[in-house]
Amino acid sequence: MTSIAHFDVIVLGGGQAGLTAAITAAENGATVCILEIAPRALRGGNTRHTRNLRPMHESGAFPMEGAYGFDEYLDDLLRVTGGDTDHALAALTIRESEHSIAWLQDHGVAFQPPLSGTLHLGRTNAFFLGGGKALVNSLYRFAANLGVHTIYEATDIALNISGDRFIDLTYQQVNNTHRISGHSLVAAAGGFEANLDWLEEAWGPAARNFLVRGTPYNKGNILRQLLDAEFKQVGDPGQCHAVAIDARAPAYDGGIVSRVDSVPLGIVVNNEGKRFFDEGEDFWPKRYAIWGRLIAAQADQIGYAITDAKADGLFIPTVLPPLKSTTIDDLARQIDIPADSLLKTIDEFNAATVSGSFDHQALDGCRTEGLPINKSHWARQIDTPPYSAYPLRPGITFTYLGVAVDDRARVQVERGNPSENIFAAGEMMAGNILGHGYLAGIGMTIGSVFGRIAGREAARHAS
Repeated sequence: MTSIAHFDVIVLGGGQAGLTAAITAAENGATVCILEIAPRALRGGNTRHTRNLRPMHESGAFPMEGAYGFDEYLDDLLRVTGGDTDHALAALTIRESEHSIAWLQDHGVAFQPPLSGTLHLGRTNAFFLGGGKALVNSLYRFAANLGVHTIYEATDIALNISGDRFIDLTYQQVNNTHRISGHSLVAAAGGFEANLDWLEEAWGPAARNFLVRGTPYNKGNILRQLLDAEFKQVGDPGQCHAVAIDARAPAYDGGIVSRVDSVPLGIVVNNEGKRFFDEGEDFWPKRYAIWGRLIAAQADQIGYAITDAKADGLFIPTVLPPLKSTTIDDLARQIDIPADSLLKTIDEFNAATVSGSFDHQALDGCRTEGLPINKSHWARQIDTPPYSAYPLRPGITFTYLGVAVDDRARVQVERGNPSENIFAAGEMMAGNILGHGYLAGIGMTIGSVFGRIAGREAARHAS
């Protein structure tokens, strides 16, 4: 043991939720320490790869357009989760999200004008100027000015919990062991999406073909310790935010540029050249998070998004260009699927399209009729070369398994009252809100709201 230190509040995890909790606790008079497993250059967890959050707002003041009220927000959330949410915590999250933009601006975060196109987010989501990394840097700068102490490359964190109460912890850094005690603990260390062994427990061998869009450091160590200490579990280990990403992306840290947004504008086939789901079921931000799971269910966990020249320029391109060809035969050869099967799928799709007024920013009348799997919107014949294909893999962003919390962010125990000094924020408790499904930007919203609640309550307990 090389050092012993004490703080009022210890925050585990230096992403948006942890930073928000740390800043809030410090502003409420607490001495605060953040333990971040990553090196300084890779700090911030999955927040580094984010672009926006989804706040409730009753007006269209910059950086928003129009209004996005409580009832509409709740309806959107209930639709994508199928009602699998803690309704009281969901309502709390939505109401408190109204303050998120002002809070971030007051703490150095800048915003940009809204984006248009297939994302359909100009009215509902606020975009960070410079993206998630700029947000992370701004909050770390603000935290440092408040005197928040940050320890990077803190590995092998081991919690000492007596009953339902946090006592202290040890961690490793540069082969030395350190111990820190604190009055309050805020767990904001993310989920287990970078732990393929744990993912395989839920998904089977298919998990070995998953790519991780975000940080490689979210192994679930803190979550596992809390669950082993018999704090109440919430969520299903098989539920996660999983999108279809470019199969050529790296195993970790591919980020937002690896996501493929062309899906609603064409068709998606498996490695037999067959469609398997409605590509135009609803607006992309309400459905993109189901496509990772859909791809994971296909043979070899691979799919291909096929479009023609009419789709070019209507979606945000990935960092890698699509495969292209002037013929379907050659495109099939490039992606190594049977050309006759792909041609048959496209011919049947083209013959089933119902002409209408195409509008990729509305739920238009362009659809198919008579297919085993119809496309509900944005269905146009694939007949204008060059044709494009993006290979797709399941891209895991974050997992929904977590710990149950109350409206004060206190971690719940299986039997009895909640812990008096252990709080949770961000991905570690997002499963309270997201049983399954996803709304674009709501992960950051949950982190913002419960980061503030956890920081305030942790400081209150410490005092």
